[in-house]
Amino acid sequence: MILEVRAVSPFRKNGYVVACPRTLEAVIVDPGDEVDQLVAEVARLGLSVRHVLLTHAHVDHVTGVAAAKAAFAAPVYLHRDDLFLYERVVQQGVLFGLKVDPQPPIDVFYDGRPITFGDFAVQVHHTPGHCPGEVCLQVGPEGTHGRHLFVGDSLFAGSIGRTDLPGGSYDVLMRSITEVIFPLGDDAIVHPGHGPDTTVGRERMSNPFVADYLAKGS
Repeated sequence: MILEVRAVSPFRKNGYVVACPRTLEAVIVDPGDEVDQLVAEVARLGLSVRHVLLTHAHVDHVTGVAAAKAAFAAPVYLHRDDLFLYERVVQQGVLFGLKVDPQPPIDVFYDGRPITFGDFAVQVHHTPGHCPGEVCLQVGPEGTHGRHLFVGDSLFAGSIGRTDLPGGSYDVLMRSITEVIFPLGDDAIVHPGHGPDTTVGRERMSNPFVADYLAKGS
C-alpha cells in the first residue's frame, strides 16, 4: 500500500494519500491546510484519486476539501451526523480567529458499504464521541481484514480526542475506542489525525486514558 502523510501549521493535522500500488488508484483522507502538498504527492506518484474521505468535519480536517475536489473531481464522503459541523466550517474558523472559506457540498454519506480503490477496500466504522459523526476508516486489500485504521481525532498515541466541543461525549468516545476500534486487532496500525502512528495493541496496554476508563469499570 502506498501511504503519504503531510501536516502543516497551525493545526499540524495529518492529511493522507492512500493508494493501490498496482493500479495507482487512490483516496485522500482529511484534506486540510496541507492539501497542496497532498495534491503534489498525487502528481509526483502518478496517482488517480477516486474518493475524498473525511473522518469528521472539524475545521482542521476539511479546509482543503474544495482544493481536493477541484484537483481530482472525486466525490467527497462524510458521516451524516457531522453535516451540521461541515456546513458551519466558516463559523468554526472564526472560533480560532481564522478566515475559512465555505466548502463544496458533500457528495456521499457513509452507508456501511465498502469503498473501493484499486485492489483495496475501506470499511467504515462509526466512532462518535469526539464529535457525533466521527468514523474510523479501516483500509486493506479487498476481501481481507484491513490493518490500517485512519481514526481522525478519536485516538492518539498515548492520548484521546477532546470531548468538550459541540456534540462531544467522553463516555461515548471511550466506548467507541474500546468497543469499536480495539476489536479491530492489536496488530492494526492507527493513523491518527495528529501526531505519530501507533497500534491498537500499544494503546490497549499503555494509553493512560484507556487504563483510567477501564479501571473505573466502565
